[in-house]
Amino acid sequence: MGEIFIVGLGRMGQGIGRRLVRFGHKVGGFDVNQKSREEASGYFSVFDSLSYVKEFFEGRKVVWLMVPHGVVDEAIKEIVPYLDKEDILIDGGNSYYKDSQRRYEELKSKGIYFLDVGVSGGVYGEELGYCLMVGGDKNAFEFVEPMLKDLSYEGRGYAYLGPSGAGHFAKMVHNGIEYAIMEAIGEGFELLKESGFNYDLKEIARIYNTGSVIRSWLMELVQKSFEEFGELENIKPYVEDTGEGRWTTLEAVDLGVPVPVIALSLFMRFRSRQENSFRDRLLAVLRYQFGRHSIKKHE
Repeated sequence: MGEIFIVGLGRMGQGIGRRLVRFGHKVGGFDVNQKSREEASGYFSVFDSLSYVKEFFEGRKVVWLMVPHGVVDEAIKEIVPYLDKEDILIDGGNSYYKDSQRRYEELKSKGIYFLDVGVSGGVYGEELGYCLMVGGDKNAFEFVEPMLKDLSYEGRGYAYLGPSGAGHFAKMVHNGIEYAIMEAIGEGFELLKESGFNYDLKEIARIYNTGSVIRSWLMELVQKSFEEFGELENIKPYVEDTGEGRWTTLEAVDLGVPVPVIALSLFMRFRSRQENSFRDRLLAVLRYQFGRHSIKKHE
């Protein structure tokens, strides 16, 4: 079985660690936040310093970063002194693919391999498995493939997609598509709510999930959202964006590829911060359902 050290023990980092442990891999971890360390310590070895990376591994070191994209460079700077040539550093967060390509080149000059791995599946990935999109050197991918296979959905929800940046580019587009689908769902259910038919919206979501052409996991989460939060009266219509939708739109502009639906869905998230909207309350709870992202409630 493999050995891996996870830096960043938030919801996703802990879930990845726990799933790997269940499959028999040796897992260690570190987080700057003491509470996160304490939460993870019941499942795998957790340390209060990155220096333990040196003594944790018996063989080739594999370190998985699961930190916000704004602190990746800082995290890499702190971890590199404990890595040797031929070791592998993985960025599993939502980083901009051009940043990943830069980091690849910088680490290559030190003899360290860098893989950019787009991760989808949210908080359900720990149980069901994740979708993993991998970019970087193929020989490094092949070394960690047994762990990626165990992490993935049904042991097949992963793929090597190409050179550095390919994994995070694919995840960026994935999230752009996600924005657009969620926007369409929000608009449709707002129309249903305002139709005058006094629909039971959770029943509408249930029937949409039962044999229709738009049945999907997101639609299942719509149904779950109405079951948990009623008609969303207490949910503030503030929909966050974490960068990927912006990057997708900007890349489309640079490449001259029209993505009007994705672009509009991004702008509608901006609009959600300006006025009250039922569709944005639904989008807010959908983000909570699949990723446990925070939601804002009325006092």
